[in-house]
Amino acid sequence: MFEEMRTTGARVLIVDDDAASRRLLEVRLRAMQCQALMAADGQEALAAVRQEIPALILLDLQMPRMDGMELLRRLRRDGVDVPIIVITAYGSIEKAVEAMKEGAYDFLPKPFDPKHLEIVVRKALEREGLKREVEILAEEAEKRHRLIVGKGARMNEVIDVAKRAAASRSTVLLLGESGTGKEIFARAIHNWSERKAKPFVPINCVGLSRELLESELFGHEKGAFTGAYQVKKGKIELSDGGTVFLDEVGDISQELQTKLLRFIQEREFERVGGSKSISVDIRIIAATNQDLDSAVREGRFREDLYHRLNVVPITLPPLRDRKEDIPDLAYYFLQRFSLETKKKLTEIAPQALERLMAYEWPGNVRELANVIERAVVLGQEPSITVQDLSPRVVATEPGARPDGPSYRDALDATKRELIMRTLAETKGNRAAAAKILGLHEKYLLRLLKSLGIS
Repeated sequence: MFEEMRTTGARVLIVDDDAASRRLLEVRLRAMQCQALMAADGQEALAAVRQEIPALILLDLQMPRMDGMELLRRLRRDGVDVPIIVITAYGSIEKAVEAMKEGAYDFLPKPFDPKHLEIVVRKALEREGLKREVEILAEEAEKRHRLIVGKGARMNEVIDVAKRAAASRSTVLLLGESGTGKEIFARAIHNWSERKAKPFVPINCVGLSRELLESELFGHEKGAFTGAYQVKKGKIELSDGGTVFLDEVGDISQELQTKLLRFIQEREFERVGGSKSISVDIRIIAATNQDLDSAVREGRFREDLYHRLNVVPITLPPLRDRKEDIPDLAYYFLQRFSLETKKKLTEIAPQALERLMAYEWPGNVRELANVIERAVVLGQEPSITVQDLSPRVVATEPGARPDGPSYRDALDATKRELIMRTLAETKGNRAAAAKILGLHEKYLLRLLKSLGIS
């Protein structure tokens, strides 16, 4: 059934100057529920490919005007990335080998066996289908990573630090409230790094017993505990060469903290119940919404492990502190959930957007996603209205805010006043101002940008 789905409706171009061979191939392909296209030589084949790229090409090597080898080279030079199966007569196997070196997927000798033809065609179409699925999944993953891109200065500063950290081998610690997108950010750092072709393996450290989490991380040997009927590789071992994301690392038990510390220091570990040291090359990204400084002071988290993890700390701002990104995020979720539900919702009414901007978002980006998903499910085309939003968001009056400035507003105002006064003293000399303020000049430039100081 799976193979039938791969081949049903697939367009296959037959390129052969022998009409009888074309007819025979056409009959066999139709029996496989493929659509057969015809070309009598290389010139006709080029014209057909330019009109519509097929899923597969069956190519005879011996043809007038433009032979199969020349056509194969032209297609590859033009960037036509389609599997090509070459057809060659007995005694010309060396030609088939040469074609494989030029990029052909496989070859069939004449006269071909129908069963052999079916196997080779199905495998080629299966491979092409899987390749397309991987491309689609990669594109979807890239779309999800775009969620971290914001127009606000705070988010851009965080992204800049993350990209620079991605270029290194250092451990990254992502801090921030629940729902700020720490896993999405971790995946983006992995994709920005030289390890992007290797596995990204997320491990949720909360909700599992110490024994289960230890087995999940490091694996176990057969007989290590009741129910361990065979050897199991842990996620750290499976992610060799890639990135391990330790989510909610603050919830790891103290016994496991010791083993994790040793692994981070030496990049070696033993499976549960084993004595053989296993070495891996991985990048570690950890995340928590806890205050690890307090956890260290209270003795709940090892100080040496904290310092090993806290090499490049990155704090993700809550959504209430980057409200300028809400419209872009809201429209991203609108498009995503509209596609999933097959609804044609394309707009957010201005009054609804005002409520979204006024709300404080204690659940951050995750809560915004839930609110938009609900609105898409309940909304009527073409626009989301205030009535489609959740009651807690609707209850927020546009422009409403607590009396007096917030802590962050007051802090930013103090920074702005101090920097402007220092710049006035130095007559606009930023290097001199940075020296007086005890700041690196590049950091001062980022502050000027984030505070809106020209």
